[in-house]
Amino acid sequence: MKVIIVGGVAGGASAAARLRRLDEKCEITMYERGEFISFANCGLPYHIGGAIEEREALLVQTPENMTARFNFAVKTFHEVVSIDAKNKKVSVKNWKSGNTFEDNYDYLVLSPGAAPIKPPIPGIDGENIFMLRTIPDMDKIVAAMKKGAKSAIVVGGGFIGVEVAENLIEKGFAVSLVEMQDQVLTFLDPDMAAFAHNEMKSHKIKLYLSDRVTEFKKTAGGKVSVTLASGKAIEADMAVLAIGVMPEVKLAKEAGLKIGETGAIAVSEAMLTSDPSIYAVGDAVEVTHFVTKTKIKIPLAGPANRQARIAVNNICGIKSEYKDTQGTSIVKVFDLACGATGASVPLLKRANIAFKTLTLHAGSHAGYYPYAYMVHLKLIYSPETGKVLGAQACGYDGVDKRIDVIASAIRHGATVHDLQDYELAYAPPFGSAK
Repeated sequence: MKVIIVGGVAGGASAAARLRRLDEKCEITMYERGEFISFANCGLPYHIGGAIEEREALLVQTPENMTARFNFAVKTFHEVVSIDAKNKKVSVKNWKSGNTFEDNYDYLVLSPGAAPIKPPIPGIDGENIFMLRTIPDMDKIVAAMKKGAKSAIVVGGGFIGVEVAENLIEKGFAVSLVEMQDQVLTFLDPDMAAFAHNEMKSHKIKLYLSDRVTEFKKTAGGKVSVTLASGKAIEADMAVLAIGVMPEVKLAKEAGLKIGETGAIAVSEAMLTSDPSIYAVGDAVEVTHFVTKTKIKIPLAGPANRQARIAVNNICGIKSEYKDTQGTSIVKVFDLACGATGASVPLLKRANIAFKTLTLHAGSHAGYYPYAYMVHLKLIYSPETGKVLGAQACGYDGVDKRIDVIASAIRHGATVHDLQDYELAYAPPFGSAK
């Protein structure tokens, strides 16, 4: 059996490693158009801020290490440019030599990922305007910092935008953040996102919400000038675009694979595309939301890794299914943690699902033990059945474990009445006896 894997990082690298563990004889080739096959892209902002000091710590696997450890071919700077699904062949371009060649497969695993959104804003390709998606992107930002940049405009208030803003503040930058929506971190409901707003403002980040960039310009002094739709103007030494990502579907579309309603690759629960020999995983695919049963895109590392293992299990004859996604996620906003699982209020409204909410404000552990902080927890549930539909939490301690417990409850169909019967770990430094 011969398997070709298109793309590395979370999905592709996990697929290749899992495949070798299940089949010692399988011929495996991974093609990656960039230099790095497996890197911690979630850690990029933290190297910029200095929390991760060594750049090499982000390189999870090198081609040499992967080849030596797993005994398969790793081809960097090689891009699969077309797929002949009928004859089970791919055309591959070697970007170093410029040559193009064909390779055949029994099964193909697509993990092309997603590309940063770059809208057609005048001046967006100007000097000192960066994106952050890859190691080279990060290197450019670090180089600008070493040249003396001390202020930045971050465009976009999602995970990456908020993390970049925080880490630039940690390096002594003056930071402005522009977000088109009326809140940052739209996986949270507005009332919960307000805690993140307060934390960011307390660390001197200037928030420009419900506004958007209409033009980038270079000033006479070499700075980046941004004009907003509101008429406001901001200047800084550099700008970082974190507007979001779009699934890379060009290759799949040209191969005749079905594209789903969200614009991502349609796959079955086995991660199989519309072609019986082609699987797809990661940021480029659409999946079903566990609560609403609607199709969504979920560009997160955890689901990508799990999808890769499921796809490979099925290739090797081990029946496995990706049983929908809950979108469980968490983000650090300076000392504050913001986490969520299941469906948010806006998502439930769009799906016409009835719900009620309950918000609690309780200590992270026993109040008489030092350093007990308030945790703000919002529970979303069905008024008819009591089934837990979602949860969000913000606080300085204990957010992750609360979200993880409720994520498990949602997965197993628990109700709000079931939650009171859960027996959780308690000692004064860790929780409350009530």
